[in-house]
Amino acid sequence: MGKLQKSLKTRHITMISIGGVIGTGLFVGTGKNILSTGPAVVVSYAIACLLIVFIMQMVGEMASGELAMGEKAGGNAEMGSFASYAGKYIGPWAGFTVGWLYWASWVFIVGLEAALIGGMLNAWFPFIPIWVGSVGITLLMTLINIYSVKSFGEFEYWLSFIKVTAIIVFLAVGAAMIFGFWPTYEPQGLSILTAHGGFAPNGIIPILTAIVFVIFSICGAEVAAIAAAESENPAKNIVRAIRNVVFRLGLFFVGSVAIMVMILPWNDADNLAAPYANILTMAGLPIAAQIIQIVIFISLISVLNSALYTSSRMLLEMSRHGDAPKFFSLIKNKRGAPVPAIIGSTVVAYICAMLYFVSPDVIFYFLGNCVGGLMIAVYIFIAISQIRFRRHYDNNSDTPLTIRMWLFPYLSYATIAILSLVYLCQMMIDSLRAQFYLSTAVLIVSVLLFFVLKKLSPRTSEVVEENLKPESN
Repeated sequence: MGKLQKSLKTRHITMISIGGVIGTGLFVGTGKNILSTGPAVVVSYAIACLLIVFIMQMVGEMASGELAMGEKAGGNAEMGSFASYAGKYIGPWAGFTVGWLYWASWVFIVGLEAALIGGMLNAWFPFIPIWVGSVGITLLMTLINIYSVKSFGEFEYWLSFIKVTAIIVFLAVGAAMIFGFWPTYEPQGLSILTAHGGFAPNGIIPILTAIVFVIFSICGAEVAAIAAAESENPAKNIVRAIRNVVFRLGLFFVGSVAIMVMILPWNDADNLAAPYANILTMAGLPIAAQIIQIVIFISLISVLNSALYTSSRMLLEMSRHGDAPKFFSLIKNKRGAPVPAIIGSTVVAYICAMLYFVSPDVIFYFLGNCVGGLMIAVYIFIAISQIRFRRHYDNNSDTPLTIRMWLFPYLSYATIAILSLVYLCQMMIDSLRAQFYLSTAVLIVSVLLFFVLKKLSPRTSEVVEENLKPESN
């Protein structure tokens, strides 16, 4: 079957963990959230970031625990495999559901990013058809992933480096403007937070509903935990990746939004259409708009690259646990790349990208409306898995956990409750109501599909259940 090569270096994991959540949602969606919520959107971002931090802490706890138990038993650790965690500690149906929903969400993201990249290339170079740019970029990322995990890590390292540098420049310039250190800008002080209808001009409900949009923008932090399993020092790097999540979410997301609402009136729709570029332009940097466009393009490529990597690893794990065809568990080259899983994910991603051109308002819209809700559902499964994992671990192991969820079990239960509330909040937003119903339907169908397949192939199901059963000392 072959083994994945642990060829990612610590610097790869560090930069992937720092830049992993910096996507187009941060550059494009932030202004829309401010317009709908007002300055109080800072609270929405803080709550959403805390939820993701909690989820990452849970993932880190399970990953470090699985590593410790795997080493003690002389077997393989299942770091970062959310499907295997759910399968072990909730039930095989949960592992099946989480695996396929998570895989499908990331494969669709590959297709979405490819379509957007094709559109940007066509806008810059009209002689390049959109579909050519989409297919070409996806093919390039596929080849990079197939060559080796190290090539993926190196490519993602530099993409993340550019994104992080751009955000740091924005934060530095914005902070200088706010505190009066920038010569061409006169700061407005704290009064700007209440001068245009108050801190929460549209009330409390928009603060809560904005959390939905923010979570959709920052999902993907867990990619670093998956990548840590293929690094030179998994135990050390999983801890490093989790700790970086707290720092980067607070600085990049909450920090960026705080700077925006301190410089731009919350109802300034023109400037908030492209807040990063416009604030830098206000600071006297005339080429800021062009630079931000390039950074957005790089972010699209980075997300596509990470999405292809993540979906292929999830397909590989599902195959190894019997939830996907065994063919996808093969490691087909000497560098340890799961070629069948990468190609399988790429083929489906191509189909998703083509749907953007064939049926953008029906099929593609349907798929897109499922992704956000399904990600929240996966996070809820992760939280439930962590609660059951901790109880199993405490009863069967005396090795201290490298990472522990804070205030267990209370904070774990609170996270589940808040995520469930956020999921239900989709019904309160006109633009997300369809997403709620579609994602809920897909979730139910996925669970039913497991039991249908189990009935059709009972022997395989019994083997899978036995493999996923937690072992006792």
